Amino acid sequence: MDEVVARARAMIGVRFRPQGRSAVQGLDCMGLAAVAMGVPADRVRGDYRLSSGAAEEAHAGFRAAGLVRIEPCEAGAGDLLLVSVGTRRLHALILTGFGFVHADARLRRVVEAPGAVPWPVVSAWRVI
Repeated sequence: MDEVVARARAMIGVRFRPQGRSAVQGLDCMGLAAVAMGVPADRVRGDYRLSSGAAEEAHAGFRAAGLVRIEPCEAGAGDLLLVSVGTRRLHALILTGFGFVHADARLRRVVEAPGAVPWPVVSAWRVI
């Protein structure tokens, strides 16, 4: 899990870009998740938005990338959370132990936020 956290933290400061899949072009939350979890960018769809109706689509993508679903209460540093950030809006982030790393559209970059995740958790995923 330390490798996942290290890869996520290495992206801090990278600019936010919708559908972004690389540090050079910019990242959205799914691009950041792919980088952190060690999933090749070409295995992550870049043509969809994370709306609440896309949870099962996101879950299928996580499974196809080799991630294993875990109970949210078991999640810790290096795990991916899919959270609900608003009405019909989902967001992916990486837990770090200090807080979480995510691609913040409002701040226009990847950041690490301290503390607990402030949004309801939809699902939790781990690299095995």
